[in-house]
Amino acid sequence: MNTTSTSSNTVFDVISWLFGLLALAIGVVNTFWGNDPGFGMFIILVATVFFPPISALTKKVTGFAIPGLVKVLLALFILWSSLGVGELFDKIDLMMASFN
Repeated sequence: MNTTSTSSNTVFDVISWLFGLLALAIGVVNTFWGNDPGFGMFIILVATVFFPPISALTKKVTGFAIPGLVKVLLALFILWSSLGVGELFDKIDLMMASFN
């Protein structure tokens, strides 16, 4: 039995879950505290690509799996658009102020 393949798949699944949750949180912040709820909903939709059960379901239904390189590029796009262009930290400040 090849445990290296299994352990590397587990590591990639954990990273995928963590980034999916991060992207989901970014989408929620952009949806409710941003000036463009459509962009936030788009990020939420794209974040689902990173969750392993959704990836498995997509592959089962369509027979097509999104390649890892495409996921990495998509992750970089999400980070760039949210941190650079989307002013995520200003939106987080708005969110925190609304809870006070």
